[in-house]
Amino acid sequence: MCSIFSAVHKVTLQRLFPAAKLDEPLRRYTAWKIGGPADALLEPSSADELIQAIKTAREHGIPVTTLGGGTNVLILDRGIRGLTIRLAKSLANVTITGKSVVADAGVLYPVLANTTAGRGLAGLQFATGIPGTVGGAVYMNAGAYGSETKEVLDWADVLRDGEVVRMKNEDLGLAYRKSALHDHPDWLVLRAGYTLTPGDAEELKAQIKQFRVQRMSGSPSKPSCGSTFKRPEGDFPGRVIEVAGLKGTRVGSIEVSTVHANYLVNLGGGTAKEALELIELVRETVRKKLGVELESEVRVIGEP
Repeated sequence: MCSIFSAVHKVTLQRLFPAAKLDEPLRRYTAWKIGGPADALLEPSSADELIQAIKTAREHGIPVTTLGGGTNVLILDRGIRGLTIRLAKSLANVTITGKSVVADAGVLYPVLANTTAGRGLAGLQFATGIPGTVGGAVYMNAGAYGSETKEVLDWADVLRDGEVVRMKNEDLGLAYRKSALHDHPDWLVLRAGYTLTPGDAEELKAQIKQFRVQRMSGSPSKPSCGSTFKRPEGDFPGRVIEVAGLKGTRVGSIEVSTVHANYLVNLGGGTAKEALELIELVRETVRKKLGVELESEVRVIGEP
């Protein structure tokens, strides 16, 4: 199917998903400011609407792609065919009962960190350094400042083959920047449950502020997807990339940040093709110069 979908396909999408935006540029929804058009972009107002949309799409043979906060993702230049469902800011409910917290998949992780700290609950302060969503955090077992999601996560409700299944922490296969969801691309996190620890709200908010200052001082201001490469054993990706002499290296409008080498920044008008070429250039150079294998943690989606 071509990047600008056919008139027949467009009419079908309009009929099946009247609330969706058609031929919507996805660069507007990614931290990297890169991405071609979505045939149809839907932002559901509830989990029920989300489930029904996926069911309808599958009944009509329409491919479905889910998008969270748009971080750690590279959408290719020809965009995404079929139905793209964006969860960030749409599925955004948080319920707190005692030490238990339930958050929808579209809740931004920094928002959840601030919300729980304000209620005097400790354990999610690290989430202020993760710009993605709850769903993305479960998918990646997101972590920062020496803590990980798996340390506080109890369960996640996952849409599997049309049914909502509550998967416990131990069933999710949570490891460094991965989970069992990586092996099942059709599975989708709807919400997650956490058990936190009582703490002093003012102290927790002060810690979050410290983390935020630390992150801002060490991160570039230009658009990026966040950290590009996973941590190699016994080292840090930013350090090895810098030692390899790659800071400031460019392919087109994508550059290895001069602030932090594990960030590839968009200087303006950058493309997915340029980003992929720079990722490969960094990997090859680090391998040849230092003998270190870097693994990208960026999720690449869409039509080349």
